[in-house]
Amino acid sequence: MKTKIILCFCLLPAWLHAQTLTLQSPDKKIMVIIRIDDNITYSVLHEETEVVAPSPVSMSLLNSRIWGVHPKLKKKSVQGVRETIPAPFYKKSEIDNMYNELTLTFADNYGMVFRAYNQGVAYRFTTTEKNEIKIANEQVTLNFTQDHTAIAAYVANSENKTIGQQFFNSFENTYAHAPVSKLSNTRLIFLPVAVALEDGKKLCFTEADLENYPGLYLLNRQNDRSLQGIFAPVPKHTTQGGHNMLQQLVDDREEYIARSTGARNFPWRVLAVSSSDKELLNNDLVYSLASPARISDVSWIEPGKVAWDWWNDWNIDGVDFRAGINNETYRYYIDFAARQGIRYVILDEGWAVNKQADLMQVIPSIDIPGLVEYGRQKNVGIILWAGYWAMDRDMDNVCRHYASMGVKGFKVDFMDRDDQYMVNFYYRCAATAAKYRLLVDFHGAYKPTGLQCTYPNVINFEGVFGLEQLKWSGTNVDMVTYDVTMPFIRMLAGPVDYTQGAMRNAIRRNYRPVNSEPMSQGTRCRQLAEYVVFESPLNMLCDSPANYDREQECTRFIAQVPSVWDETVPLDSKMAEYVSIARRKGEVWYIGGLTDWSERNITMDLGFLGAGDYQVELFRDGVNADRAARDYKREFTDIPPDKKLTVHLTSGGGFAGKITKK
Repeated sequence: MKTKIILCFCLLPAWLHAQTLTLQSPDKKIMVIIRIDDNITYSVLHEETEVVAPSPVSMSLLNSRIWGVHPKLKKKSVQGVRETIPAPFYKKSEIDNMYNELTLTFADNYGMVFRAYNQGVAYRFTTTEKNEIKIANEQVTLNFTQDHTAIAAYVANSENKTIGQQFFNSFENTYAHAPVSKLSNTRLIFLPVAVALEDGKKLCFTEADLENYPGLYLLNRQNDRSLQGIFAPVPKHTTQGGHNMLQQLVDDREEYIARSTGARNFPWRVLAVSSSDKELLNNDLVYSLASPARISDVSWIEPGKVAWDWWNDWNIDGVDFRAGINNETYRYYIDFAARQGIRYVILDEGWAVNKQADLMQVIPSIDIPGLVEYGRQKNVGIILWAGYWAMDRDMDNVCRHYASMGVKGFKVDFMDRDDQYMVNFYYRCAATAAKYRLLVDFHGAYKPTGLQCTYPNVINFEGVFGLEQLKWSGTNVDMVTYDVTMPFIRMLAGPVDYTQGAMRNAIRRNYRPVNSEPMSQGTRCRQLAEYVVFESPLNMLCDSPANYDREQECTRFIAQVPSVWDETVPLDSKMAEYVSIARRKGEVWYIGGLTDWSERNITMDLGFLGAGDYQVELFRDGVNADRAARDYKREFTDIPPDKKLTVHLTSGGGFAGKITKK
């Protein structure tokens, strides 16, 4: 249901040929100030706090036209919108979407749209150009008058790479904390990025509705208090190569970042603003700004848990067959999933003939139709891993073939780019998969920008420094601190294919990378909590079924935690230190919390439960979890009458619980 109300806003007096326009959020706490003079600048205030200082915007075309320089404003209109957006596979079942919008129309066939929400601000360019245009660059700028601390993820291993080389990356790294002026001027930052403002407020900057356009990076060019946008140019020539010949490597690029024909909207630039860190955990801007769903019937889309093979290296024991990529092993996985109520089993890399980039060539030890039928009998669906180029080169044939067989979806991996061609691949893949009623999990992917709203069969994304990193990362990698930072930044953009669930857990001094028997950093309860804290509609159980069978109490809890939710309530949280959150499915609430390497108590206000008596099944760190990370305590505890619950977390610890009414 959408209601549009035409509103009248104050237009500040113009002087000379300049105009200054303002737009406020519905709660009047956020103001966008747009100044139109020789160029177009915008600034953002939250109450008395400057979020972004006046920052120029423009779009340069290859024919020397520049939209936003010497602009000639022809028309402006303002409207207020309040609507309810259904969100069937999200952290809440529906979004109350309310904003005020300013639309500007300029001569030369372009325009700009600004929106002010209670949760932040967004703007985008538009065009009514009928002919083909080539976009040389878009000026995206974040200016600050104070040298705020940024929390930013650089392209990994980029210290000695050119900017062009950095466009090929997996969008996975831990966060650097530094004043904006001290950020590198040679290393690209991928989105989202956070900036700590005054009074405990935060800015989280990202983009939404990215379609037929390259993704945005940021760079501090001058070591000043400013961040500027950078885009990968359109590929001119590519060569098959990369991981197992499953990628297309860019040999040469054009002198423009995008080519487009006809009227269109360009991506939203999104500035999420919070008064307290926990507000970022429940921000809906990216989903709200996405293009509406292009699938009318979503009844066939089933989120759920996945028994996963690759992280545990197919390492099962207590069986009379050789574990590996073979039918016996996957029937074992299917049996495990059926016993535990797990919806899917994935066949990760290895089921197709290696280095052929041909998904129609299956290795002799795998019988996909047989495994699909075996799973069907036990209500367990099969998902197949696919390298990006193997999917792209034969997409319709591959999707039709495996859908007719009964396969439920694909995990598509190793895109490792976000130029215009690759962004368009995501949409082609989503649409083709939807045509054949297939789910898609984009691994080796850039951050979500709302595609999961437009194509709800796109059920998850990587673009996160997930648990797989601990198979090979050295002891200097701090996953525990990342876990309490990422939910405020990367997860604001959308769900994460983090692949949690380790049953081998290590305190800080005991962690080491072991590829065939990997472990997590932090306690067992931390792993349980991540199923509540991390948004993940298609959620992996990364460890071996043999290990889960030995840990029935934890496995039962993991299996019953929903993967999509009706309601989300952020609890006591502080970025890069600790996070706690509550989520509801039906009448049942789940709570989860994580801490950094500091031992602490977290007190949760559970007043949202309402009147009545409640009990929590609580998994908390054991008294010896500081030296034996797998030590935990499961207990049933009454929620106090004042609805305040305090839980103790050890270093690297966590807690998870299920709340029911007595």
